[in-house]
Amino acid sequence: MLGARGVLRALRYCSSSSSSSSSSVPREQRVPAVRLRVREALGAREAAGEVKVQGWVRSVRSQKEVLFLHINDGSSLESLQVVADPSLQNRDLTFGSAVEVQGKLVKSPHKMQNVELQAGAIRVVGPCDTLSFPLKLKERHPLEYIRQFPHLRCRSNVLGALLRIRSEATAAIHSFFQDNGFVHIHTPIITSNDCEGAGELFQIETSHEAKESAEKNHFFGVPTFLTVSGQLHLEAMAGAFTRVFTFGPTFRAENSQSRRHLAEFYMVEAELSFTESLQDIMQVMEDLFKTATSSVFSKCPRDVELFHKYVAPAQKGRLEQVLKNKFVTISYNEAVEILKQAPQTFTFKPEWGCDLQTEHEKYLVKHCGEVPVFVINYPYDLKPFYMRDNEDGPQRTVAAVDLLVPGIGELCGGSLREERLPFLESRLQRLGLGDAYQWYLDLRKFGSVPHGGFGMGFERYLQYILGVDNIKDVIPFPRFPHSCLL
Repeated sequence: MLGARGVLRALRYCSSSSSSSSSSVPREQRVPAVRLRVREALGAREAAGEVKVQGWVRSVRSQKEVLFLHINDGSSLESLQVVADPSLQNRDLTFGSAVEVQGKLVKSPHKMQNVELQAGAIRVVGPCDTLSFPLKLKERHPLEYIRQFPHLRCRSNVLGALLRIRSEATAAIHSFFQDNGFVHIHTPIITSNDCEGAGELFQIETSHEAKESAEKNHFFGVPTFLTVSGQLHLEAMAGAFTRVFTFGPTFRAENSQSRRHLAEFYMVEAELSFTESLQDIMQVMEDLFKTATSSVFSKCPRDVELFHKYVAPAQKGRLEQVLKNKFVTISYNEAVEILKQAPQTFTFKPEWGCDLQTEHEKYLVKHCGEVPVFVINYPYDLKPFYMRDNEDGPQRTVAAVDLLVPGIGELCGGSLREERLPFLESRLQRLGLGDAYQWYLDLRKFGSVPHGGFGMGFERYLQYILGVDNIKDVIPFPRFPHSCLL
């Protein structure tokens, strides 16, 4: 292994060799430096010619005869080691500063890395005041600390890893649907449709409207809201395409600062036509989860490892078992009986006809062996108008399903949709919604088919596979009262 003196001699040789050769080559014939991302540089298996790498300094170590830097550009959890002559050091070359380094990519003498960059020139693009910079060199900041700096926390290792995982998970979900014949639909964000039962709404007003009286003219002519779900719009598209999906932002005006809730989050939703089986919907849910998770683990192994090592040490083994085994299915009736016989006391007493609370969902998962659990056939009066009536006697139920996962509770929710016009008309009339949903009834008049679908909260999915306790730690920008990015 080369010592500091050996590295310095190699640098000086490269520098003098480069100078003598470049002086004999006309300026117009010189080959420009190839720009590489850190990930590309680290993946190189052999030495390369003149390259340029841009990024931010993660560490600086200056010795008498050699200068070591580690720089990162967000493309990889690992940083690239730069070895330079001490003469290239300057006072602005500090932790957090933005730099551009030009030199030769050479084989590294160290076992922990294939290559390193022997710098011929270092330019500080943007200096960083390390005294006031809230992230400190060699400190592993807890998530609670970096949450205070939403505009800077992406520069930490853990949030950088999270955002790369989030990017790969997004691509994996799109790939799954496209590989299985689904058409991607962009559903509206601004809508007059409140998707009955989906959650509290954010109503939209212009700044001018907000100053006027209640007797005002709406910008769109009717009250409009930020969407809580793209489902009903997807159902319209499912009348022309047998498989459709959407993946976009949704909004819930829930007044909660809990670890489980977000006002803005991303939702994955899909609709399948020509299906009369709830099992078909459940199979797509399970396949989506397993395919996307396997892809993320395969493409972001070091990023995922960071979470499973420092944030949730036991999560890796649990997920490996989940990916190998079939999900469990129980009925709502069975779930209530399990809860009634539970040895523990719940805050909310389990009774038939009552919705399952988070404490109930977590217990059911634990009871079934800490594996994902489908709960099917919920009471008719608990669920929205669009879910299909099972016509199953005095304890009337609908063909609905929730997927519960360990530590989280509900991850996905779906159902068969009521495609029978008389059933749907009757229920909408009882709810006083017949006029508002005339367009929805039209879908049942013109070529209606049995169909169903589901939705999955993207942030809850990430929270589960990474073992993160607070859902606000899996979004790019947390919205806290003290945040500068509200």
